[in-house]
Amino acid sequence: MPVSAPSMNSSSTTAPGTAPASVATPAVTINLDKVIEPGSQWAGVKTGSIDDVNAVGNRDIGGRGMSNWYSNDTEIKMGRMYATEIEKSTRFITDPVVTEYVNRIGQNIVRNSDCKVPFTIKVIDSDEINAFALPGGFFFVNSGLIMNADEEAELAAVMAHETAHVCAHHAVRQMTRMSYAQFGAVPLILIGGWTGYGVYEAAALSVPVAFMKFSREFEAQADYLGVQYMYRAGYDPQAFITFFEKIQALEKRKPGAVAKAFSDHPQTPDRILRTQDEIAHILPPRDEYTVNTSEFDDVKARLARIENKRRLIDSRNGNKPSPRKAGGGPGDPASPPSTSTGDSTTSSGDDKPTLHRCDEQN
Repeated sequence: MPVSAPSMNSSSTTAPGTAPASVATPAVTINLDKVIEPGSQWAGVKTGSIDDVNAVGNRDIGGRGMSNWYSNDTEIKMGRMYATEIEKSTRFITDPVVTEYVNRIGQNIVRNSDCKVPFTIKVIDSDEINAFALPGGFFFVNSGLIMNADEEAELAAVMAHETAHVCAHHAVRQMTRMSYAQFGAVPLILIGGWTGYGVYEAAALSVPVAFMKFSREFEAQADYLGVQYMYRAGYDPQAFITFFEKIQALEKRKPGAVAKAFSDHPQTPDRILRTQDEIAHILPPRDEYTVNTSEFDDVKARLARIENKRRLIDSRNGNKPSPRKAGGGPGDPASPPSTSTGDSTTSSGDDKPTLHRCDEQN
């Protein structure tokens, strides 16, 4: 499926991992179905630079300085404060098999990243396709993301992208740019409304826009770093492109299925081209990659059973109105349970009382 995109001028001075300035250049053709082999156009990189995947973990991407006024400790305190508020009014998947698996995938990516903070990873019970990480490593993954991924590598791709936002301190760098005075007036995103992050109660809950909605430059850098992190963790980097393409197509078919924060940064042709270029030029070739595992399929099936059970309970509890049949017999599942006392049968529960005729005594 070829598409057109601005050509990448080799003389451009755009920094790696950032979006280039808009310029009028001839279009080039991108084949979205083409598989780009890592290292297929390997040209060598500067040791220790943002291009050097072997230096991951020893680099300081966006650390404290003129462009970032916040320390790691401050980021952790800030992230914990908002994470606590989210947890008060959000329903989570608590199944130990699912949560341990997702945590293991995420921690593997964190170990193969530039992050200098510990991560806490939780699974939100929401059908919406989304994942987000607050400053300081408080990471939330929607169950809908897992259910819509076809392979473990696709799940890892999204988690690597969100991990990169934390590693590169994107949220606090945006806050620094706004300045302390302006930050007090930054509009807030109501969780469960504008972005729909799985909140079920009408709580007065909000987080700064700087934590959720990143600039085009920072999104491009999260792509650039995320591909390196998933590659380092052993995954096929091609899944990074295929999954983001998939959710973009899903949003067109079924609006609202993908979180607004995701749909705001679609896989535009120039974004795809940069990722393909990165895979070909800076990632050394490997003999094997992890694409999928039987454990992923098992966890996905288990999660489907959990969510089906949750929907059934919600329906019975009245979260989704379900009319009850009138006059159902003893075998009718819509009828309330009953208890027998002598010849009369009374309905237990909150149904209206039923009058029974008594036989006349002679």
